[in-house]
Amino acid sequence: MDVLLLSRIQFGLTTAFHILFPTLTIGLSLYLVILEGLWFCTKNEMYYRMYRFWVKIFAIHFAVGVVSGITLEFEFGTNFARFSQAVANVFAPLMAYEGMTAFFLEAGFLSIMLFGWKRVSPAVHFLSTCLVAAGASLSAFWIMAANAWMQTPSGYALVHGRFYVTRFWDVIFNPAFPTHLTHMLLASYETAAFAIAGISAWFLLKHRHEAFFRSSLSIALIMAALVAPLQVVVGDFKGQNVARYQPAKLAAMEAHWDTNTQGGAPFVAFAFPNMAAEKNYCEITVPDMLSLLITHSLSGEVRGLKTFPPEDRPNAAVTFWTFRVMAGIGFLLAGVMLWAGLLAIRKHLFDTPLFLKTLVVVQPLGFVATVVGWITVEVGRQPWAVYGLMRTRDSVSPIVAGNVLWSLGMFLILFAALGGSYFYFTLKVLRNGPDADGPATHPDIPPPVSGETETTNAAGLEVAP
Repeated sequence: MDVLLLSRIQFGLTTAFHILFPTLTIGLSLYLVILEGLWFCTKNEMYYRMYRFWVKIFAIHFAVGVVSGITLEFEFGTNFARFSQAVANVFAPLMAYEGMTAFFLEAGFLSIMLFGWKRVSPAVHFLSTCLVAAGASLSAFWIMAANAWMQTPSGYALVHGRFYVTRFWDVIFNPAFPTHLTHMLLASYETAAFAIAGISAWFLLKHRHEAFFRSSLSIALIMAALVAPLQVVVGDFKGQNVARYQPAKLAAMEAHWDTNTQGGAPFVAFAFPNMAAEKNYCEITVPDMLSLLITHSLSGEVRGLKTFPPEDRPNAAVTFWTFRVMAGIGFLLAGVMLWAGLLAIRKHLFDTPLFLKTLVVVQPLGFVATVVGWITVEVGRQPWAVYGLMRTRDSVSPIVAGNVLWSLGMFLILFAALGGSYFYFTLKVLRNGPDADGPATHPDIPPPVSGETETTNAAGLEVAP
C-alpha cells in the first residue's frame, strides 16, 4: 500500500463527488435569477411557481455541496500536509477570501432566498437571489484561482522550500486563470441548463404539468443555446493556453510522442497510448490537424511527449481518453442545441418525442464532462503538485498507509450516505412536482387569470377539477 497513491485516490474521489454539487448550484442560481427577474418584471404567476420548484433542487445541492466541500478542504492538511506547509502563504489568503466573501454572501442571503417571500419585499428577495448567485460564482473565482496557480504559478518567491507571495495580483490572475475560470463557469451553466431540460422533458413525455415544464424547458434551452457554442470556443482558447504553459500536459492529452520537425503534427482521433513503449496502438490520425488546432497553422510545431524526461511525463493513457470524452460531450451537446434550433423554427420543439427522449438521455452528460475534465486537468499536471516546482510525491503527509486506507473507507461510507440522502430528497421533490396549492403566497402577485380550464390553474399546474 502506497501513501501517495492512496492519498491521491482519496482526494480524487472526494473532489469528483463534491464537484457535482457546486457545478449545478452555480448554473441553477443563474437560472433562478432569470426566473425571478421575469416574475419581478411581469408578475406572471408561472415564473413564481417555477422559481419555487427549482429553488428546492438548488437548496438540496447547496447543502450537500457545503458538507462535501468542508471534507475536501480538511484533506489538504490530513493527506498533503507538506504541500499545505509549502504553499500556505499563497493558499491561505485565497481560501480565506473564498470563505469571507463567497460563502458568507451565500449563507447570509440564502435564508431570505428560501424563506423570505412573506417577510421582505419582492425587490429585496430578488436582490437576495442575485447575491446568492454572485456568491456561488465568486466561490468558483477563488477556488479556480488557487487551482490555476498550481497549474501556472506566478507572483511568488520560493525560499527554503516555501512559497511567498510577491504580488498577489499575479497569484490570482496567473496565466491559466482566465480560461480556467471561464471554462468552469460555462460548464456549470451548461450542465444546469441540460439538467433542467432533461427533467422538464421527462415531465412532458409523461404529460404532467405540461404548460409549466414547457416554460422551464424553453428558458433552459435558450440558456443552453447561448452557452454550448461558447464553451466550444473557450475550450479552444484553453487548449492553446495549455500548449503554451504546460506542453507536457498537451502532449499527453493528444498522445503526441514525437515533435514534428517537418510538416504538421497529426491529430490522433483514436488510439491506445502505451507509456512504457512510448507509442500508440490502433492509431487513427488526421494529418496536420493538431498543428492547425494548436498553432492555427498546418505546419506549426507541437512538442512531443518524448522531449520530456520520463519522470516528468503525465499519464497519456488516462488524459488522452478523459479529454476526448469531455470534448466529445461538448460537441454532442452543441449538436443537440442545433437540433433544438431547427425544431423551434419548425414549431415542433415540444411535440417531438425523440428530441424529448434525447434530452432525458443527455441530462447527466454535463456532470460526466465536468468530472472527466477535472481528471484531465489534475492527472495532466502530474507528477507536479505545483507545476514544475514541487512534485506530488514531496507533498504527501508523513503518515502510514493504513491510516489513509481506513479514512478512505470511512469517506466512502459517508459519501454513500450523503448520496443516498441526496437522491431520496431530490426524487421526492420531483415526484411531488410543482406546488399547486392555492394562489401564490406573496401579496404582490395578482390573482389568477380568469378563464382557466377545470384542470389547470393560471400557472399551468394540474389541480383537481
